[in-house]
Amino acid sequence: MHKRLLVAVTGASALPLAVRFLEVLKKQNIERHLVVSRHAQDVKKYETQKDILWETLCEKLYQDEDISSSVCSGSYPSDGMVVIPCSMNTLAHIAHGIENSVVTRAVGVHLKQERKVVLVPRETPLSLIHLENMLLAKKAGCSIVPPTLAFYFYPQTIDDLMDFIVGKILELFSISHTLYPLWQKKECTEI
Repeated sequence: MHKRLLVAVTGASALPLAVRFLEVLKKQNIERHLVVSRHAQDVKKYETQKDILWETLCEKLYQDEDISSSVCSGSYPSDGMVVIPCSMNTLAHIAHGIENSVVTRAVGVHLKQERKVVLVPRETPLSLIHLENMLLAKKAGCSIVPPTLAFYFYPQTIDDLMDFIVGKILELFSISHTLYPLWQKKECTEI
């Protein structure tokens, strides 16, 4: 089945995670439409050693300031949306229904059309306001996937840790993968 996902990259730390997610989608032949916020462009300068050519990671790139973009309409065909990473500012706007950018408007459209929206909030520690905003976003219909670490599969690299998060997102869209082994009970040895 052909899938199209809208991916939004906002100005939180973890830009390499967004790049990895887009690379995996490309490898799986999933159509990728992309919105990159102005603040994400700023973060790119600090978190990446190489220049990221967003155009090479997607079929269509939208400007976050162009509120007339097709992704801002309910008639835009999509199988869902992922905001990765999701800044706390973007989360707050989503939680309170403030649609003042292409990213937040597209999330609002996906929610009203009852399409899957996955937020990957990247902040720590979390304040009560952050947690309440996540709760509001969840109640509105968003899935929340914090990029937390897992060690049961014995990751060896940062890429292994990123692939775990990418795999968790793919699973929410019923996209199969082999990014990490599924959990299997192992016999524990005493220390």
